[in-house]
Amino acid sequence: MTLPRPVLEGSLVRLEPLTPAHAADLAAAAAGDRGSFGWTWVPQPGEVDDYIDQQLGRAAQGTMTPYAQIALDTGRAVGATAYWDPRRRPETGDLYAIEVGFTWLAAAAQGTGINTEAKLLLFANAFDNWRVERVDLKTDARNVRSRAAIAATGATFEGVLRRWSRSWVPGEEGRLRDSAIFSVIAPEWPACRAHLRQRLAARTGQRKDSAR
Repeated sequence: MTLPRPVLEGSLVRLEPLTPAHAADLAAAAAGDRGSFGWTWVPQPGEVDDYIDQQLGRAAQGTMTPYAQIALDTGRAVGATAYWDPRRRPETGDLYAIEVGFTWLAAAAQGTGINTEAKLLLFANAFDNWRVERVDLKTDARNVRSRAAIAATGATFEGVLRRWSRSWVPGEEGRLRDSAIFSVIAPEWPACRAHLRQRLAARTGQRKDSAR
């Protein structure tokens, strides 16, 4: 069963199902400062077409809903994210858990509130529309910056699973990494939603003040 692909839109970002039409923008986004990309899969500009093909292949298999992150102030794609690894009840086929991952943003889009709002949109759709019981997030256990960003969403750190998934670090091809696992479960979602809205309001307020 393939996953639904709803468009999710906020005040800063629109999450559109990824298509080849996003390739030029994503190549430009990937061509900037790559200093924060060392721990995750971000294509080189010349690899974007293959990257999109691979993500759409996962979508066709029913394991992923990949998105382009569109900055509403420019209308351009500034990164990507996805729903990933759906888990369904064997007796009914109903979705009960999903992961949010494969996330990256151009350096210029980081710290703007786009990531916060994208997480709010993805979590809200999963909990409020799909009625999942759990949303997972994971990152390379060595990625201190990513772990802090995930914790800042209000997700709970559950521990490190050793040699859990493939490493995306250059030079570590074929190796497995330790993964830091976080989650939000359904009873925690109201508090998490309020927290994300508060963080987003603070971020957008800062942006308005700086524009004056």
